[in-house]
Amino acid sequence: MQNILSIITFLPLVAAAILALFLRGDDAAAQKNAKWLALIATSVTFVISLFLIAQFDPADTGFQFVEERDWLLGLKYKVGVDGISVLFVMLTTFLMPLTILACWGVTHRVKDYMIAFLALETLMLGVFVALDLVLFYLFFEGGLIPMFLIIGIWGGKERIYAAFKFFLYTFLGSVLMLVAMIAMYVDAGTTDIPSLLNHQFGSETFSLLGIQIIGGLQTLLWIAFFASFAVKMPMWPVHTWLPDAHVQAPTAGSVVLAAILLKMGGYGFLRFSLPMFPVASDIMADFVLWISAIAIVYTSLVALAQEDMKKLIAYSSVAHMGYVTAGIFAANQQGIDGAIFQMLSHGFISGALFLCVGVIYDRMHTRDIDAYGGLVNRMPAYALIFMLFTLANVGLPGTSGFVGEFLTLMGIFQANTWVAVVATSGVILSAAYALWLYRRVVMGDLIKESLKSITDMTRREKAIFAPLVVMTILLGVYPSLVTDVIGPSVEALIADYQTALADSPLATQVASTDP
Repeated sequence: MQNILSIITFLPLVAAAILALFLRGDDAAAQKNAKWLALIATSVTFVISLFLIAQFDPADTGFQFVEERDWLLGLKYKVGVDGISVLFVMLTTFLMPLTILACWGVTHRVKDYMIAFLALETLMLGVFVALDLVLFYLFFEGGLIPMFLIIGIWGGKERIYAAFKFFLYTFLGSVLMLVAMIAMYVDAGTTDIPSLLNHQFGSETFSLLGIQIIGGLQTLLWIAFFASFAVKMPMWPVHTWLPDAHVQAPTAGSVVLAAILLKMGGYGFLRFSLPMFPVASDIMADFVLWISAIAIVYTSLVALAQEDMKKLIAYSSVAHMGYVTAGIFAANQQGIDGAIFQMLSHGFISGALFLCVGVIYDRMHTRDIDAYGGLVNRMPAYALIFMLFTLANVGLPGTSGFVGEFLTLMGIFQANTWVAVVATSGVILSAAYALWLYRRVVMGDLIKESLKSITDMTRREKAIFAPLVVMTILLGVYPSLVTDVIGPSVEALIADYQTALADSPLATQVASTDP
């Protein structure tokens, strides 16, 4: 299928345009039509993406399905996927129909709500397929706008504060990345990402304002990109926007934020930081490993102190992203394989956990943990689903959460034993806060009068969870579905990374002085 990537990327935006131009009114019929059009558009996008993965050749480590044409002002429109990006495209198209189903009960400005999610899907997909710096930046930053509106219009009581905090944190972090992209264009003479992957940016040490910049231009560029991707992940200590955003966002917004938007930071590290700035990545590796380990332990402890279910799961997401960043900068096969697997797995598990919160919030209109207890007596199906994803979040063998954490810890152990020891403590802490949450919400006697009439999950809610259950268990028992696709591309990435280090006198010197 020609132009399949463009079709997948822009089909949701076309549906959003149809909604905006042709759907009139806000009565019940118009609201229903808006929801159905959004569901059909996202479902068709997913079906088309199945053709993409079916035709994808994992053995080819280059970019596939490449489309290139002249754009405006002399810029290029260029898209393509490799083994690292194609599964993020699949994750996005898989989750968006479920997200639309999850917001079926929305009654406030429904058409605008659906337009925001459809536009957001196009912008998220664009990040994963863009093969031009300018195009990548436009998609990367453009995704802020729909999510800002989703939080700010359909969020909770403190939605305006949370929306602006989310926007300012992520936007300001990306300003430095824009400056770095301009510097890259000046140095390499192109914004073409495949060409930049083969360009060697300077790594000679020089003095700037009396400070010795070890790693030269690469280090400065690495820091600028790190500022953007670290906020997006988010990494400690620039993570504070995430709990506020999650708490105030509607359920569907939280699902997309945790399952897809956070993955853009990890994808950025894999697409830019490691392959384009290998010397700087090597120099800064221990720094990233240690702040990742701190994030795992610190945010896990903070999660234990939460009384709001969404905040607890949000801090859990920060902790799990700590494994991702540590795995990436371990810069070995197990570490990077595990980081990508963890991001995909976290997409299913965290999305499901936020949906679990949404199920009982829709009934009781509170996220306070103390407001619940004994739900197993009235909601056995809910209790079963919640238990599965709680155990997957902990990393129970047989679930996708175990595979991701195990691989990343193996990779981290090879890179830095002490970081691995600290990070492993996060597995114990995650069991503590996840099981503590489950026990207080689901187990025990049903003693609160307000809960005695609560109803179990509807068929629509069960239908939303069913694909997430299947993927969580399937990847847990058959992880080669992912590793076979990403393995060759990751292997090529590591080989290029190690070659670049071997060719750099500075990197050789740094490596020889490491304890």
